[in-house]
Amino acid sequence: MYRYFLQPQLDVLNNSLIGYEMLIRQRVDDKWVLPKNFESIPIDIQADLMTKTAKKLMLKIGSVSFNVNQSQFIDPTIAKAIVAAQKQIYPVNLVLEVTEEVTDDHITNRQIIDQVHYFDQRGIQLSLDDVGTGLNTYKHLEPILSYASEIKFAMQNFRQEGRTAEIPENLKFWKKIADQYKLRLILEGVENQDEADMADSLEIDLCQGWFYGKPHLFKLDGDKFD
Repeated sequence: MYRYFLQPQLDVLNNSLIGYEMLIRQRVDDKWVLPKNFESIPIDIQADLMTKTAKKLMLKIGSVSFNVNQSQFIDPTIAKAIVAAQKQIYPVNLVLEVTEEVTDDHITNRQIIDQVHYFDQRGIQLSLDDVGTGLNTYKHLEPILSYASEIKFAMQNFRQEGRTAEIPENLKFWKKIADQYKLRLILEGVENQDEADMADSLEIDLCQGWFYGKPHLFKLDGDKFD
């Protein structure tokens, strides 16, 4: 069984909720765990779950974010399911977060850009997740930045890689890129007041992290578990 855990995304300047990131979890032995292989989850299950979850949130938020890797982003079967889900949840906007995960497939910038156009025509936005780590380096992303709507800077990725000291300079760089390309910038992984103050000093208004709210289970009608 799968369910989404939701983590709030806030405009801290206006103290308002702008949306949720939907983080899929699997129930195993009465515990909620990260799926071992996200690509093994059938897309129809994910799309149906996303639709049911977003429909219950319709009057509360403007957008929901949904994670895919590059292979999933260009997959036509997945694309059709995502478009069908967007129609179901309108006027909530669906934002596809393309992660830094390295896949076996060699995917060209042209494939990504063509798919951005396909989704854009159907009201679905591209977010480039985890910028500055993994596959999502500036050199790799530069050709497609002008086609995106949003970038996300995940401080937790830098911590996991032992690069905590690099966060301030890297964040300044990506803030400059966001301003240059007129992109939304969401700062992820904000865990304490000092990090919130750093965001404020860099005039980063859109934030996400345990400091503002931990991911929480979103129950659907009929669910009996905790």
